[in-house]
Amino acid sequence: MKILLILLFLFLNFKSVAFPIPTNNIVKFDVIRKNKIIGSVETTFTEKDSNLIIQTIVDINVKVLFIPAYKFFQKTTEIWKNNEFIEFEGYTDFEDDREYFIKGKDTENNFVVTGMDGEIITQLNILPLNYWNKEILRQEKIFDTQKGIVRDINVKKLDNEKIIINNIEILAEKYILNASKNPKDLGPFPEYTIWYGKNDELIKFQFKNPKDKKIIITQRSDLSIK
Repeated sequence: MKILLILLFLFLNFKSVAFPIPTNNIVKFDVIRKNKIIGSVETTFTEKDSNLIIQTIVDINVKVLFIPAYKFFQKTTEIWKNNEFIEFEGYTDFEDDREYFIKGKDTENNFVVTGMDGEIITQLNILPLNYWNKEILRQEKIFDTQKGIVRDINVKKLDNEKIIINNIEILAEKYILNASKNPKDLGPFPEYTIWYGKNDELIKFQFKNPKDKKIIITQRSDLSIK
């Protein structure tokens, strides 16, 4: 019985995750504001030396009367080994004098991160905030890849919903995600609505911009009728 309890403990605290990987090893999203595409999110999956490398690039450019009004850029690299998240490197440019260079790595007993709050030591089984990985919805704490900090999160499952993207109707699981605010945040962490489709693939997520109250939608641009 004692051995079974130990195995159960290891299972519940082991950050092994088997999330879906697209057949062509790439997934693309459009970022939409007021029915206009203002940017893109692209994630690639590469296997190298028994590691899975997940690289995500977020590139947003808002123009008003053809004049650049807002830019946001983020590039992150996650390294996974045997379905375990072991290392992270990222860069985020908010354009308003906020730039963050983030690094994180497993040690023997912890995950050590350098980010907005300097070096922090967090739990070994922390997961990065990548909405593609549905496993994040089962966590109580998450590693914020934009700022290199840990946030508490709260997730609520809503009724499944039919959504249409690229003229394709999808029956999707729908969730609401909220996260804790850091004292250095310039505003509240926005509430996210997230939709997952077949095989737990991320289809769409959105939030309300706390500044102008506009809805920012990120949805799959690579869906097609087969």
